[in-house]
Amino acid sequence: MTSTTKLLSHSEATLRPEEVANSVANYEKLYSKGSKEVGAISTSESIDGRKKDYENMVSSFYDLVTDFYEYGWGDSFHFAPRFKGESFKESILRAEYFLAMKLQLSQGQKVLDVGCGVGGPMRNIARFSKVDVTGVTINEYQIRVGNKYCIESQQESQCRLVQGDFQKLDENFLGESFDAAYAIESTCHSPDKVTTFKQVHLCLRKGGLFAGYEWVLLPERGYDGNNPEHVRIKEGIEVGNGLPTLATAAEVNEALVKAGFEVLESYDANIDVHKPDSIPWYDPLTGKLTLSGFRMTTAGRIVTHAFVSTLEFLRIAPRGSTKVSSLLNATAIDLVEGGTKEIFTPSYFFLARKK
Repeated sequence: MTSTTKLLSHSEATLRPEEVANSVANYEKLYSKGSKEVGAISTSESIDGRKKDYENMVSSFYDLVTDFYEYGWGDSFHFAPRFKGESFKESILRAEYFLAMKLQLSQGQKVLDVGCGVGGPMRNIARFSKVDVTGVTINEYQIRVGNKYCIESQQESQCRLVQGDFQKLDENFLGESFDAAYAIESTCHSPDKVTTFKQVHLCLRKGGLFAGYEWVLLPERGYDGNNPEHVRIKEGIEVGNGLPTLATAAEVNEALVKAGFEVLESYDANIDVHKPDSIPWYDPLTGKLTLSGFRMTTAGRIVTHAFVSTLEFLRIAPRGSTKVSSLLNATAIDLVEGGTKEIFTPSYFFLARKK
C-alpha cells in the first residue's frame, strides 16, 4: 500500500491534487473525437491540432503518468528486445549499453540525452561509459524527480536534467557543445522530427554520432492504413502515450537526412520478436504473472486500478487518478496487439553521424 499511495503523492509534484482532474480533461480534449469513431484522430485537422499544442500535451501527459510509469516500470521508461533467460531489467540495461557502444562513448565525453524522462538511462550510461550526460525534458516534474535521483546515486557531478524543448535546444545549449547524443523512445512526441533532429545536429560537434530507438508503424511488415483494426490500434497507442501521430521507419530516416545527418545504420531491433529464443518486447504487459514484474501485468494493473479507484473514492487520491489509470490500462492492450501483429515497434534503432 505504501508504494501505491506514493505514486499519487510525490513530494516533487508540480500539479496540486485539485488540478489533476482538470489536467486530465484538457488532455482528453486533444483526442476527444477518437472515442467516437476509428480514424477520427488520424485526420490532418486532428493531428495538426495536437502538433500545435504539443508542448502542453506532452508536459501534461507526463505530469499525469510519470508516477505510474515509475511504479510499474522503474526509472527507465522504455521497452527492449529480450532473450530467453534474460530478466526484464537485464534487457533494459542491455538496450542502453548497446546505444553507448554504438556511440563509441569514451571517458570524459559530453553526451546529450534527448527527452530523458527521470534520467534512468542517463545514469546507467554515465556509469557504464564514464561520460558526462545532460538530459533535457520538457516536463518540470521529471526534472525535480530526476535530479533528486542523481543526487541520491551520487552522480550529480556527472549527470543532470534541465528543462527544455527538444524543438528548441538552441535555447538551452551552445552549438557543437556535445560529442554524442541519443534519444530513447522520446522523439515520437515530436510534432516535427526534422526540426528536432536539426536541433540535435546543431548541438553536436562535427562527426558526432546520434543514436536512438523510435516508436514507428511497420507497413513493411503489414500495417495497413486502410485497415480499421490497424488504425484503431495505432490511435489507441497515440491516445495513451501523448503522441501527435506515429511515423514510419522511412519517415524517421528521411527526417534525419533532411536534418543534415548521414544515416549509418537503421533497423527494427525487434525484428526477431517472435523467434523461439526471444521474449516479445510487450511480454511485461501481458497477463503472465511474475514476482518481479507483477505491477506491469494485466492482473497487476487491475489490482492497481482498483486500489487507485478506492483511494480516489475515499478522497485520498486526487480526483482524476482513476482516469489516468484507465488510460494506461487501455493503451497497454493496444501496445500488445500492435506487437503481436507486428504492425508496430517501439525499438526502431538508428545511428547517424553529423556530416
